[in-house]
Amino acid sequence: MNISAILKERRVALKITQQELSEISGVSIATIKDIERGKGNPSLKTLEQIGIVLGLEICMKIKGTF
Repeated sequence: MNISAILKERRVALKITQQELSEISGVSIATIKDIERGKGNPSLKTLEQIGIVLGLEICMKIKGTF
């Protein structure tokens, strides 16, 4: 599952509209719509703002061969 689907699924489960998420998180409604459609390229800060409202935590995993 990708980030767009996760955010939308969580928002819907919490019964929060896109407009409400925008107002509470301080992220524009256009950005939220783009992210949920998989069209946006949000910064970590934007994802953090949305995640706080939705009760989600961002975890990064770095893989590589050294």
